[in-house]
Amino acid sequence: MARPEKLDDASVAERLAMLPGWTVAEGKLRRAFQFDDFVQAFAFMTASALRAEKLDHHPEWFNVYNRVVVELTTHDAGGISEMDFVLASAMNAIAEE
Repeated sequence: MARPEKLDDASVAERLAMLPGWTVAEGKLRRAFQFDDFVQAFAFMTASALRAEKLDHHPEWFNVYNRVVVELTTHDAGGISEMDFVLASAMNAIAEE
């Protein structure tokens, strides 16, 4: 598999405009998800973990009760890559289910 390439700032901005709820903070894609309770938050994390494993691209995240904060970056690329946007889009879809 080809090594992912870091996207330039213009490409990140263009893709970010089509990704509701996400921002760039400290060189990473970032979003805070909020759910009704811990069970929903954990279900989101479980489904997201399974998707991340299929992509072989794993998030940095933090959970407290009904809130999950996600940060995505591609360490191999040294910044944000297309893989981060693929996983972020998948997470948005999972959160809407």
